[in-house]
Amino acid sequence: MNKKKRIIILKKFEQYCSNPIIKLKYKTYFELLISIMLSSKSSDSQVKKVTKKLFVYVQKPSDILQIGYDKLKVIIQSVGLFNKKALAIIKTCRILKKLYNENVPINQDELLLLPGVGRKTANLFLNIILKKNFIAVDTHVFRVSNRTKFAEGISTYQVENKLYKCVPIRFQSRLHSWFGLHGRHFCRSISPKCSTCIINTWCEYSYKSIK
Repeated sequence: MNKKKRIIILKKFEQYCSNPIIKLKYKTYFELLISIMLSSKSSDSQVKKVTKKLFVYVQKPSDILQIGYDKLKVIIQSVGLFNKKALAIIKTCRILKKLYNENVPINQDELLLLPGVGRKTANLFLNIILKKNFIAVDTHVFRVSNRTKFAEGISTYQVENKLYKCVPIRFQSRLHSWFGLHGRHFCRSISPKCSTCIINTWCEYSYKSIK
């Protein structure tokens, strides 16, 4: 895809949703990190239901460690991969308590050392907290980037690097929200809604429908 098309697409998203708002509910850095860790393979609405219940018991890493793996697993069981997520959260809380005085680091390299925190989680966390241009590439962003030919790559890391290169700085902080929402509601993995897509004209998806 050429530069002109990319700019048109970004401006279209800006026109329809200039300032996307994160739907996860949180009061502290720790609550935000936990919410993002839970959001993989789960909807924001489901995560909000779970964290509303969880944050009654939990305000800091030591609270998680006190309730323990078995109770945590029960509380978060309605989100996808809850067993794996519960274990990662427990391990992360141990590190936060031992090395960071129960605070969450706001450095990408340190965040990536936490169990269950990949580049998507770290970048989204830093994007929200620091208000800086970190691009988080999740399943939806990866699919939209590749399918439209906006930024193609065989891994999320490769797509992330290409997006940094081809997306002007003023759009970068909002890209995850735009592509994420578009991937959830229109550019779906099965039966994409090409006919009602706002970027249909410029998308380079080979099998798109314009009816």
